[in-house]
Amino acid sequence: MIYVVTDIEADGPWPGPNSMRSFASVAVTGDGEELGVFETVLEPLPGSAPNPDTYAWFQTHPEAWAAATENPKPPAGEMTRFASWVKALPGPCVFTACPIAFDGMWIDYYLRRFTRYGVVQGPYEKDVLFEIRPGLCLRTYTAAVTGRPITEVAPRHLPPEWLGDIEHTHRAIDDARGYAHLLGVLLRMSARPAG
Repeated sequence: MIYVVTDIEADGPWPGPNSMRSFASVAVTGDGEELGVFETVLEPLPGSAPNPDTYAWFQTHPEAWAAATENPKPPAGEMTRFASWVKALPGPCVFTACPIAFDGMWIDYYLRRFTRYGVVQGPYEKDVLFEIRPGLCLRTYTAAVTGRPITEVAPRHLPPEWLGDIEHTHRAIDDARGYAHLLGVLLRMSARPAG
């Protein structure tokens, strides 16, 4: 199984009125082998605008805003390129994000708007991008494996080495790499015998 560990950066909470500005995915196996990386910056959607509160937050993180907005590309071409990248991976893929409810919503919206795919595709759809559905929520999995409350599994609450000592910068590729490392830690923890 291939885990497509993904992080997105958006300029607001709602796909459509707001835009996903960048995202990155790190494809890893269950034993932590990195198989590839996808990273892109997207042009804003026509008619969209940044949410004022989200934009104000980004102004306190100028490096993250710069990484999410420099040299943007048209989303149609980038989502097609992303779908081709996932399809070329050597095995059944599972979309993985932290949390999947947010990042997965954005990727699903953009895939469905610009390609024939989605994060979650029904049994009636023969050509699927992610064969293992509905995907893996890394936040939920972290709580389940560690026994910590779900409110205490955000990156700031975890030991830095669990994230590969990769700082959570809100630059999509940094955060995706940290989450990919966390997934490996959790898979090893869950494989240990009980007791």
